[in-house]
Amino acid sequence: MGRKRRLAWLLVGHGAVGLATAGAFLPLLPTVPFLLVAAWAYARGNPELRDRMRNDPRFGRAVRDWQDRGAIPFKAKLMAIAGMASGFGILALSSPGFAVLGGVGLVLVAVGVYVVSRPTPSATDRSPGPED
Repeated sequence: MGRKRRLAWLLVGHGAVGLATAGAFLPLLPTVPFLLVAAWAYARGNPELRDRMRNDPRFGRAVRDWQDRGAIPFKAKLMAIAGMASGFGILALSSPGFAVLGGVGLVLVAVGVYVVSRPTPSATDRSPGPED
């Protein structure tokens, strides 16, 4: 891989980690999705950083569960659906019109179905981490 391509992947990874860090402190900005993007980018630009993320004591388990099985914890599913529902409610209160509400509603239902359809990791099928 060329130096410029590797640098681009590292830039994407570092940017995603920065957004994830902000999300750890800001209530409306998610953390784990940005960490998943960072792990994806690091796998292409610096596999050592990807492994470091997978073994992180705080977020490593969520990254491993997603990368290994596409699993989303129940609490995260609940928060995602609640966030989408509240966002749709706020949009509906702003009266954007039926076409906008219908389009956004269809997208949110599709995303919600996808999130709910992902497996939920159980204590017995969790991938081992540094704390295990």
